[in-house]
Amino acid sequence: KASRFSPLMSVVRHTVITLPTPVNISTWWNFGSLLGVCLAIQIFSGLVLSLHFTAHTDLSFYVVIQSFGDVYYNWWFRALHANGASFFFIGLYLHVARGMYYGSYVFKEVWSVGVVILLLVMASAFLGYVLPWGQMSFWGATVITSLFSALPIIGGDVVIWLWGGFSVDNATLTRFFGLHFLLPFTVAGLAGLHLFFLHDQGSSNPLGVSSDYNKVVFHHYYVLKDLVGVCFFVGPLLGLVYFNPWLLGDPENFIEGNPLVTPHHIQPEWYFLFAYAILRAVPNKLGGVVALAVAVLILLYMPFSPQTAIKGLSFYPWGKALFFSLIGVFILLTWAGAKPVEEPYVVVSQVLSFMYFSYFLLIGPLTRIQDKLL
Repeated sequence: KASRFSPLMSVVRHTVITLPTPVNISTWWNFGSLLGVCLAIQIFSGLVLSLHFTAHTDLSFYVVIQSFGDVYYNWWFRALHANGASFFFIGLYLHVARGMYYGSYVFKEVWSVGVVILLLVMASAFLGYVLPWGQMSFWGATVITSLFSALPIIGGDVVIWLWGGFSVDNATLTRFFGLHFLLPFTVAGLAGLHLFFLHDQGSSNPLGVSSDYNKVVFHHYYVLKDLVGVCFFVGPLLGLVYFNPWLLGDPENFIEGNPLVTPHHIQPEWYFLFAYAILRAVPNKLGGVVALAVAVLILLYMPFSPQTAIKGLSFYPWGKALFFSLIGVFILLTWAGAKPVEEPYVVVSQVLSFMYFSYFLLIGPLTRIQDKLL
């Protein structure tokens, strides 16, 4: 019996105990484990919530509201799930930013699987936002799914297929619930593949140099470090759940979805606002959809961009300045996405969108020029 389980125990031991890890990795490398914790929280809380949810346009909104008082601690799981999504995206964006800054994208398989995980998490978050069937849920689903109508020739058929009819209705809600339930398990499987490729190729480090000669075992050095990171991450999450659980939500979503009344300002959750601003910055509908898709898919280009002599931006002052300007642009795009579609916010979004895409075009040549100067 012991030998039957030894291969599994060997994998676990190599993954979290004896894994050789660079001795100089910083706190920015904590976000991988934090995202694993966030995924576990989302799956567990989502499973609990699914036990008391009915995917029907006539019932969903009232079931969600009624379960607050009738189901023991359901409010806590709902607040944890909703705010956990926000913290999940905070961790994801910081994880991606760390990979961009320190050149982790040179590990093509690790990076590519990570981008696919990001896309699936974004899809799952959008599907989950529709389920309470509030005003912003309904109209958000209507606006975002209608974007597929911009596709040439097949656009209209794709939208009808997504809706399961000729409007966002019961069939749409049912299939969104099914997909929202399944996608997190797909993400968990891809996270395992992500770890497999990472452990096969080894972690990067802040200096961007080979660390094969200076490594320590993962346990207990980095296990304890990750546990401290989890405490600092989960603490604010629980504080938000207990003291202000609806701070990051939209008040419109406490009104039942009504196809006859359009909200004055339709907007997604805060973690999609940067992409929403890019979408609105392009006057042409198809152009906006393409810009929206490219805003995320451009991350897949990074492993194939011109490589520098030293991995990462730690020793490239011009590259560092450009990177931190990108962080500022991302924050400003998030701000612009929450504003109405009027001047001067449209022009601001267009300028910021241009700056966002310019980073990916300029960072390679800029660092290569500095390589030649040095």
